[in-house]
Amino acid sequence: MIKTDILIIGAGPTGLFTVFEAGLLKLKCHLIDALPQPGGQCSELYPKKPIYDIPGVPDILAGDLTNNLLEQGKQFQPGFTLGERAETIERQEDGSFIVTTNKGTRHHAPIVAIAGGLGSFEPRKPLIDNIAYYEDLGVDYFIKDPEIYRNKKVVISGGGDSALDWSIFLADIASEVTLVHRRTEFRGALDSVEKVQELKLLGKINLITPAEVTALHGNKRLEGLTIEQEGERILLEADHFIPLFGLSPKLGPIGDWGLEIEKNAIKVDTFDYQTNIPGIYAIGDVNTYPGKLKLILCGFHEATLMCQSAYQIINPGKKYVLKYTTVSGIDGFDGTRKEAPKAVVQAIL
Repeated sequence: MIKTDILIIGAGPTGLFTVFEAGLLKLKCHLIDALPQPGGQCSELYPKKPIYDIPGVPDILAGDLTNNLLEQGKQFQPGFTLGERAETIERQEDGSFIVTTNKGTRHHAPIVAIAGGLGSFEPRKPLIDNIAYYEDLGVDYFIKDPEIYRNKKVVISGGGDSALDWSIFLADIASEVTLVHRRTEFRGALDSVEKVQELKLLGKINLITPAEVTALHGNKRLEGLTIEQEGERILLEADHFIPLFGLSPKLGPIGDWGLEIEKNAIKVDTFDYQTNIPGIYAIGDVNTYPGKLKLILCGFHEATLMCQSAYQIINPGKKYVLKYTTVSGIDGFDGTRKEAPKAVVQAIL
């Protein structure tokens, strides 16, 4: 059983910033996310796309924002349960909660903060008749451990950043990488497109466009597939097929937790972003209230107020005096301390 002060469901930007704000209040956080890495949409859908509306940061790549948030919260030693979806919640007699994932991992906390963005993300699967049979037998929708593909024949399908970036990365690991896209144009970052073209000329990536994977073959596991290109069929040997068509957001099992839902979002009180169940909060894009704006900076604001409220529940009757980090500095759970250098006053003789 994993025990923590605040259990955060969703490791996107809002969830990651909650770690920092909770840490300032000496509260420990643990995060659950269905994706295999932190960052939510920023990491999975558009890591190389710039974001322009983070205060004080004229522009930052989505992947870099994730890395910065992880670095900012690192001193508060958050825990992570990744690649697992929060499935059930049980309220205990003392008002705390036990949340169990789809893989049976149990988490216990007095506070649950749902920061799941637009919900849990599920991969968009291509319409191939027997694809379910080959899942975990050669068909993967996420890349968790690139070493699995070492010296293997890999076919990637898709036209966005994920398909391009993983094709580039696996070119030095797999024995053969083939990228299939139904259009000749890609939706990813220009430098990634240019890199793929360069690797194609070097013979390190096979590029097949416009084309689609239409059938999978193999007895006990994937052995090959069929690609259709402009009316012609290509049979290709393959150990792994990785369709990267993006993610489909769903509220998922959280929708059955007894929370008040409106248009696939969780209704909250704007005083502290608590739901209709005391001790359960919803922050970021997953919540709704009059005037709601789905912006990262709004999620940061909601996370800050939520942590103040959570502190009062965890420490009833204990008054917290707000201290500015510029004055008090930051004491990490790992023993580190950050503070502004003190001015040196010299006597005039």
